[in-house]
This record gives sequence, C-alpha cells and structure tokens, in this order.
Amino acid sequence: MHVTVAELARRLDGVLEGDGGAVIRGVASLQEATAGDVTFLANPRYAALVAQTRASAVLVGRDWSGTTAAAVIRVADPDRACMQAAMLLRPPLPPPPPGVHPSAVIAPDAALGADVSIGPHCVIEAGARIGAGTAVMAGGYIGAGAQIGAQCRLYPHVSVREGVRIGDRCILHNGAVVGSDGFGYVREQGRWRKIPQLGTVEIGDDVEIGANATIDRARFGKTVIGNGVKIDNLVQIAHNVRVGDDTAIAAQTGIAGSSTIGRRVQIGGQAGVGGHLTVGDDSVVSAQAGVTKDVAPRSYVLGFPAMPAAKAKRLHAHLARLPEWKERLAALEQQIAALRSAATDGKEP
Repeated sequence: MHVTVAELARRLDGVLEGDGGAVIRGVASLQEATAGDVTFLANPRYAALVAQTRASAVLVGRDWSGTTAAAVIRVADPDRACMQAAMLLRPPLPPPPPGVHPSAVIAPDAALGADVSIGPHCVIEAGARIGAGTAVMAGGYIGAGAQIGAQCRLYPHVSVREGVRIGDRCILHNGAVVGSDGFGYVREQGRWRKIPQLGTVEIGDDVEIGANATIDRARFGKTVIGNGVKIDNLVQIAHNVRVGDDTAIAAQTGIAGSSTIGRRVQIGGQAGVGGHLTVGDDSVVSAQAGVTKDVAPRSYVLGFPAMPAAKAKRLHAHLARLPEWKERLAALEQQIAALRSAATDGKEP
C-alpha cells in the first residue's frame, strides 16, 4: 500500500511543510530511510540525523526546529504517528482462514466457537473451549479444560496447559508456554521433593506474550496477568505472581514467586524481581536492575540492589572515580609516611 506525503499528513492530523506529492511506500529509521520512506524523530539525541536522512518525509514534533531536504510533517506525537503510518502502509496480516486442519487432534467434548482456525498438528484436549474467531496455529497445544477467549491469535508451538483461562484479543507468540508447573520443591532427607502445583493461570484481555515466554501456574489459587499487559520474549513469570493492568515487561526479565507487580509498571530487559515483593503502580524498573525489596508506587529504580535512580547514579559516579581516589590515597599515605619519618628523625634520643 502507498500514499502521498500530503495524504499521509492528512491522515495523521499533521501539518505539512514541503513537497506533498512524493509517494510513501514504507517506514524506516532516520539512518536507513531512502526515497519513498517516511521516518520520524522522537528522541532528541537523534536530531542531527534529520538533516542527513534520505527519506521523503519526516515526522517531527510541533515545536521542532531544524533543516532537512525531506518534507516535514509536524504532529503531536511523532512516535505514535509513526506507528499509525506503519499500520496504514502495512496493515496487519489477516488471521488464518476458519476451519480445522485434518491433522489436528480435537477431543470430542472440546468446544470451538464460530470461525475458529485450528492449524496442522494442533492438539485440543478434553473440555477445552476456544472463543469465536481465535486462531491456534501449527503445533499448538490447548490442555484439558483450558479456556481461550475470542479473537485471539496463538502462533505456532504455543502451549496452554490444563485449566488456564485466557481473555479476548490476546496474542501469544511462537513457543510461549502458559501454565507450566511452578518451581516448587521441599528439601526432604537431602533430596528435593516436588510440591504439587494445584493452581492455574488467568490472563486478561488484550494481553500480548512474546516468543518463548513462560508463565507458571500457581501452587494454589492463580497466577494473574491483568488486562493490556505486554510481555516480551524470554520472560519468566513464576507461580502466584500478579501483574497489574497495562504493565510492560521487557525481554529476559524474571519475576520470582508470589510477587505483585502493580498497574502501568515498566520493567526493562534482564531485570530481576525477587519473591514475595511488591512493585507499586506506575513505577519504572530499569534494565538489569535487581529488585530485592518492595518498590513504592511511582518510583524509578535501577542497579543492584535496585535503588532510587538518583542515588544509584551518584553511586555509579563515585565508583567511576575509585581509581583516581586510590592514586590520591597512595600519594597521601606517602606524604604521611614522610612526615612521620621527618618527625622521628628530629627527636632527641
């Protein structure tokens, strides 16, 4: 699909400056864009690249000031406008056509809603229920008694274990596993004995779960993922964790058992949250932070152990100066030794 720059500006409710006749066929970064692309400036650190870009149009903020050979479209939010442009130029792929592939194995008492698509080699166990318009793609597994809502898309090799409940319009990417056993063991006579994991997982509406992410079932009760939560690839969420609505969790994050993550929390990549902790609403946990105690609402923490960002930055600045301070300390010790030696030499026997 393609549009002119002028048409794109109109659809994005933007103000056009420059040639509106160029045809836009794609979206690219400031550095990689070529003729026929639209790009955007959302982060001020890349402002210098606007003058160098070869794109046909650039989405900028209302108050941007600079020069560029490309047409400029001023918008309220360049990041959001870029997303809208991408959806316009490359609409989402349609779901697979409704129907059940001949190689799929469906239990007789499984309930499939209208226009469901079940791909090759899928297994739908007894008592499972799949809502209208949902697609379970190749190699998918839906366990006994599991419930999947309407208009969901489960990409190849997704596993939804027994008794799990998933809401409407959810997306589970390749290899995601929901409802595997929690990591529960007790030490008995020097050996580990497995604790039965009797609970389930409950996922709200409009949730997206990345490739090879894992969400464990509760020991008892339920692990809960709220509405609108976005989970990146390779995230591990342990048993009895509760994640509040509209929280976003980046790749390789691990959240230990029985912790509570509030609403609208942002967790950066490779962060770790210890067990039985609470991260308050609207908090930000920076990438690679290690959370070892509760985080108050609206906090910004980083480092290990995770601490308020201002304190962590001061600590990092001090650590960077340790080599300099070591040299200064050595010089001071030499001066002190020299003064002591002079004082000793000046004493009467």
